Amino acid sequence: MKLKVGYQELVQCAEAEITTMSAADAIKCVGNPDVVIVDLRDIRELEREGRIPGSYHMPRSMLEFWIDPESPYHKPLFTSGKRFVFHCSKGWRSALATQTAQMMGLPNVSHIGGGLEAWITAAGPIEKLAPK
Repeated sequence: MKLKVGYQELVQCAEAEITTMSAADAIKCVGNPDVVIVDLRDIRELEREGRIPGSYHMPRSMLEFWIDPESPYHKPLFTSGKRFVFHCSKGWRSALATQTAQMMGLPNVSHIGGGLEAWITAAGPIEKLAPK
């Protein structure tokens, strides 16, 4: 079966509409109280690879529901006026998530190009999760 639009084209279209931050620039945001680095990866990825210190975990599947103040699942963090920097493993999910958040009206949102892989390559700090 041939799809009309594949994931690569979706990501490319998203990246044409959003702000992409380099891993080096994102590293400078760690500890900034006005910036929230949002980790969209699955919990198993966090347990396996660790996380960016101080990052906020939001499963990609909950994005629309946590952002929307009308949703029963809304998280007040997303109406705080802070700057949001999304990331995933490779930057694909975060590009699509950033596009969606932007389309919903979330201001000041971007993503880390290349995701956690680029972060690690740029020598960004990683925090291992305690075993359960």
